[in-house]
Amino acid sequence: MTYHPIQSYGVIGDMNSAALVSIDGSIDWACFPRFDSPSVFAAIVDHAKGGRFKIAPVEPATSEHRYRDETTILETTFANREGRVTVVDFMVSAAGHRVETPHRIVRLVRGVAGAVRMRASFEPRLDYARGATTLTAVPQGVRAQHGATDLWLVSDVALGMEAAADGGPRATAEFEVGEGQSVAFIVAYGAEPSVRASPTEIEDEIRRTEDMCREIVSRIRYDGRWRDLVVRSVLTLHMLTYDPTGAIVAAPTTSLPACIAGTRNWDYRYTWLRDAAWTVGVLYRFGEAREGEEYMEWVIAQCALSVERMQILYGITGDSMLEEHELDHLEGYRRSRPVRIGNGAAYHRQLDVFGEIAFSIATYQKHVGPIPEGWWDLVERVAGLAARMWRQPDNGMWEVRGPQQHFVSSKLMCWLALDRASKLGERLGRPDRVRQWRQEADVIRASILANGWSERKRSFVQRYGADNLDASVLLVPFIGFLSPDDPRIASTVRAVQRELADGPFVHRYLIHETDDGLRQSEGAFFMLSFWLAGALATIGAHDEAMDLCERTVAKVSPLGLFAEMWDPIGGEALGNFPQALSHIGFLHTARNLAATVKGDEMLG
Repeated sequence: MTYHPIQSYGVIGDMNSAALVSIDGSIDWACFPRFDSPSVFAAIVDHAKGGRFKIAPVEPATSEHRYRDETTILETTFANREGRVTVVDFMVSAAGHRVETPHRIVRLVRGVAGAVRMRASFEPRLDYARGATTLTAVPQGVRAQHGATDLWLVSDVALGMEAAADGGPRATAEFEVGEGQSVAFIVAYGAEPSVRASPTEIEDEIRRTEDMCREIVSRIRYDGRWRDLVVRSVLTLHMLTYDPTGAIVAAPTTSLPACIAGTRNWDYRYTWLRDAAWTVGVLYRFGEAREGEEYMEWVIAQCALSVERMQILYGITGDSMLEEHELDHLEGYRRSRPVRIGNGAAYHRQLDVFGEIAFSIATYQKHVGPIPEGWWDLVERVAGLAARMWRQPDNGMWEVRGPQQHFVSSKLMCWLALDRASKLGERLGRPDRVRQWRQEADVIRASILANGWSERKRSFVQRYGADNLDASVLLVPFIGFLSPDDPRIASTVRAVQRELADGPFVHRYLIHETDDGLRQSEGAFFMLSFWLAGALATIGAHDEAMDLCERTVAKVSPLGLFAEMWDPIGGEALGNFPQALSHIGFLHTARNLAATVKGDEMLG
């Protein structure tokens, strides 16, 4: 098999970009200098042409990897008849760095036992492997170039040049590492690096990275079940944060498929407002107040720029390229074509965005206090748009690429926008629109109860005029749409569990019942498993919720990373990796289940 399982990768990052490291010591995905920049290594979406940087023993070896304690430093340990060696991978923190500042991946090879012969193979393919990448020997290593892009490999080990299997160049080195010895490599983007591959200096960088991670962990307010996975999830969210703006990407990868050999392959290196509704609360509740505030400031700034049409997703900066393109020269992960960059969902009509913005601002107000000057104007515009547009069909929360429909979740989120706006108005002493908003919210509620509820299924359904179910209605228990003891809540939760769940794994909807523009199957969403567990807890099925969450957590990667989906049939992770919303769903549900144990208030 030429492709590694998605869940076998580790991720390292510098809060500007990220890299995926396979269990056999190969960096198979990295983009510089930002998450949404063109890749420099992309073997994960084309094993032959994408490019990689691999360090591994020459002789066959077993391998395992782990994160060092509660940090983002990845250690891959190889063992063979010659001995044992560990490759330490991390990215030097680029917090506050300008784009032109060198961004660095550090790889430190340490001898543990015996004397192991190692091989380093540096095979960059810049700009998604579009066009030729050249390699030139320089005094401290090699320089890769394509157009105006420079990538440097710095090492004290002598590097030779040869042709790779795709005909392009690669730099290689063979060297021996004995017990207690270290050899270092640094991959640097941008201007010619002034750093040296000094193991002593790198040890200092490791200590600084450890200190930074420990400071983050020290702020985490959680002592419930799955504490280690909570810590890993918080650290992962930090790695997925673009520090210059505070935006959090959905995932650092593009086009890892929802179905092997299918076309459900999307670019997730952007920020979804759908995710913001849950992210803000998670950040505050787990002690990340500064990060929560920065994220909210970014969300508000983006919405203020485009409030009249309200994109559902945004780039990590104002100049991010969102237009969707297909990279026909790449074969895709396990031949899952196409490989896409950009995401056309940015231009869909998705009415749920109004509720997500209002919910995020209400969450901020609950945890921080009075909202900053100018935010109220956005609340008014969001509520006004929800009141004016809720009767229109849209592409729905799941961004279907089939016909626009009257999706129940979109109506629910428009109701949420008006409900939270009216409550904010009351709390902030701005009653002028509250009565009007409440009246329109009541009209939406009546419409949903009349058209979005199926007596036959005893459940809220996917869309008006249909009886098929959709897991998005699991929102009902969390947003206050009905009284907590309303029997329709429990009935809906059980109906979703009955029709859309495969054990603990929950599908968005049944593909054959939904025209989403794509006919292939897809995996079950980790996030929806956590939503279902949380929903079960709201209806009093606490033990069942704990068991379901436990069975879902059992499918997390060996490193504690969640993908977007799990394939219950094939038994493997699917989708972009690691997935922020999966980790957010886990954190939200872990916090709620811990609250029920203590008798505390559950969180919406």
